[in-house]
Amino acid sequence: MLAMQHLNSSGIIAHFPLSNRTTMAQEPGVEAVARNATRPPTSPTAAGLTMTLGILFNVVALCILAKAYNRFRRRSKATFLLFASSLVATDLVGHVIPGALVLNRYTSGTGSTAVSSSVRGDPENPDASCLFLGGCMVFFGLCPLFLGCAMAAERCLGVTKPLLHARLVTTARTKMALTLIWLLALCVALLPFFNLGAYTYQYPWTWCFIRVEGTKVTDLVFVMLFSGLALGSLALAFVCNTMSGITLVRARLKKRSCTQRRSARSHDTEMVVQLVGIMVTSCICWSPLLVFGMMSATRSFNGTLSSDIDTYRGLMVTGVRMATCNQILDPWVYILLRRAILRKIYRITKRQASFRGSIFRSVRWDAGSFQNSEKNSVNKI
Repeated sequence: MLAMQHLNSSGIIAHFPLSNRTTMAQEPGVEAVARNATRPPTSPTAAGLTMTLGILFNVVALCILAKAYNRFRRRSKATFLLFASSLVATDLVGHVIPGALVLNRYTSGTGSTAVSSSVRGDPENPDASCLFLGGCMVFFGLCPLFLGCAMAAERCLGVTKPLLHARLVTTARTKMALTLIWLLALCVALLPFFNLGAYTYQYPWTWCFIRVEGTKVTDLVFVMLFSGLALGSLALAFVCNTMSGITLVRARLKKRSCTQRRSARSHDTEMVVQLVGIMVTSCICWSPLLVFGMMSATRSFNGTLSSDIDTYRGLMVTGVRMATCNQILDPWVYILLRRAILRKIYRITKRQASFRGSIFRSVRWDAGSFQNSEKNSVNKI
């Protein structure tokens, strides 16, 4: 998935027959593809390097979560860590499989075949690799959003209703919930194989996703279903995280907890801070692709997309580039927003604040002593 953010129209080599040149000029957006088709492909080194770094970040985060899970296996934090480990593992697999497919097409030059078939008017029959890549895009796009929503709901229950959480949430039920989340995302990804929606090549014809151009009723329903589920997960996560944050702030202000309870609250605060980081990252990375996809599919269904097709193609490319960043940024949430790191940041901030306060007090003392000495000298005169 990551490799897509480095692919552009300059990396495609297409050979068009002479008889098709007149028909290409009539189709919107094709002239730009034809102009860029003669350019040599850019080096895939940057894409491979970024993909390697993304894999490294996910592996580091997965090791941190696995170590923490072994420490807190019998505490309430174990459920959160199990969800978080599953999220990072899903991000890792979703980073490797789609990214390897796109990078393979990019390096082998098979993207030219995709351009030729799309320009010649046969995007209705994508090959098996395109169908698989489109299904991976939907599956690995929905899974992190569903998992983030489930984690937020679990923490909201644990913070607001701790006794009910202790009675209902168990490791077995958590694993069952994870299985249901993966099955739900898989069912949505398989809908085009049952004639509800379709996957097709997307500009610049090196990646596959839900069809948003020339959409039928089933295509529009599939786009709305995918975007609705994703945006609904983000909205529900926002509500749950807000409730958890308000509850923790109120408990902090009351200051009537014992030492053990304060330790539990510190763990809750750490988990809620990480959940907020996940939610913000997912919103920033996925919202553009979801919104642009709905806009493109709606305007295409209404027949008003042809005049702005180049603009919407560019927006879709921007959206998928931002979506691929989600799998790189998610691991940093667990790497940086740990309690040990947060404590260090708090101590540094507090130290700087106290240092500035001491300087300010010394400046006030110097000014006061100068005024007193001046008054004494005037009185003597």
